[in-house]
Amino acid sequence: MARRGSVSDFSSDSGSEDSSLSDSELQEAFSRGALKPGLNVVLEERPKRRNDVNGLKQCLSEFRKQLAWVERLDVTLGQVVDPSQSASNKDAVDPENDFQREMSFYRQAQAAVLEALPRLRKLQVPTRRPDDYFAEMAKSDQQMQKIRQKLKSKQEAMEKSERAKQLRAMRKYGKKVQNEILQRRQKEKKNMLNAVKKYQKGLSDKLDFLDEEQPSSQGNKNGSANQRIKKGPNAKRRYKNQKFGFGGKKKGSKWNTKESFDDVSSFRSKVAHNKGPRKGGKKALNKRPGKRARQKMKNRAR
Repeated sequence: MARRGSVSDFSSDSGSEDSSLSDSELQEAFSRGALKPGLNVVLEERPKRRNDVNGLKQCLSEFRKQLAWVERLDVTLGQVVDPSQSASNKDAVDPENDFQREMSFYRQAQAAVLEALPRLRKLQVPTRRPDDYFAEMAKSDQQMQKIRQKLKSKQEAMEKSERAKQLRAMRKYGKKVQNEILQRRQKEKKNMLNAVKKYQKGLSDKLDFLDEEQPSSQGNKNGSANQRIKKGPNAKRRYKNQKFGFGGKKKGSKWNTKESFDDVSSFRSKVAHNKGPRKGGKKALNKRPGKRARQKMKNRAR
């Protein structure tokens, strides 16, 4: 039903839903002739909303264009049922469940693609990107280079922090080991001093603490000797061994022993007393010529 309201009603209560009209609205209503005697304005009811299917179809038929399907590429399918669901829940998709709703959208789109691909192949429309297709990137090369540098700097910072953590852990472990060694040495030293004091005061007649130190020192010497043997001589020693031999006793190396004194198998009397035959049949001794002979030979050579 129409409702009548006075101008005073409209002008007095400006904050309610039936708020008064402003001066400009009243002037427009007066110019239209909407103001009736008694300074009342007639308010019409709001029209009820209704779904006019026939009117919508008529509007659709007016601006619809009869184009080929390859120009439209529209595919209309019914509801696609999930085969994994039971028979009772096949038609029930809870709109409040995000996972079910998105899966129904996914199955619907997948079914539409499977429906459209054979039709596109039948019309000889390519559906795959060619191998030599190069699309222009949305970002420039300078922007991508900046992104690469930023990612690289982040990776380097992460690696650097990881190395620093490892170094700190190793340093902490090294300090721990060093402290343990120092504590063990201090404990051994303290025990040895206590044993020495007891021995000096006559409270103990055992010298076991000296025997404990001796094997350790011998073990260190043996260990160093084994290391030297395993390591071998250095380059300077090898060169001298190659040049002068491998060392050993030189003095008295040609002295006779009991066995060599008794062995006379290699003795030759003619060689020993210069009595052996010489070249040319002469038995003269191989002596140095005298001074006059040398002078004559020198004058002859001149």
